[in-house]
Amino acid sequence: MVTFYWYPKCGTCRKAKKWLDERGIQANVVHIVEEPPSKELLATLYAKSGLPLKKFFNTSGQKYRELGLKERIAAASDDELLDLLASDGMLVKRPLLTDGTNVVVGFDEQQYEKFFGQANGR
Repeated sequence: MVTFYWYPKCGTCRKAKKWLDERGIQANVVHIVEEPPSKELLATLYAKSGLPLKKFFNTSGQKYRELGLKERIAAASDDELLDLLASDGMLVKRPLLTDGTNVVVGFDEQQYEKFFGQANGR
């Protein structure tokens, strides 16, 4: 089962959700602010994604700017960064899509098409 972490007020999240709905793709939909991913889950997703951990941050978000994270990220350890991400769903780049093996951060149609090609064994 695919899990789709989103924030309903986010335009990019709504586009991604519409993309899923138009294709009849069933997903476990999770409100990322009401139910933020745990540090352990984020660590697993990070490890499986192959992406740098800073790609998991919503760098355009107000919370990111308020906390001055642009300056702090470079010097922080992965453990500290995972603690930050788990502390507030608004810090996590969204939407976040995973099937437990593959991970997509943000929304890009080509990445989603590739993801579902992999997820469905095509």
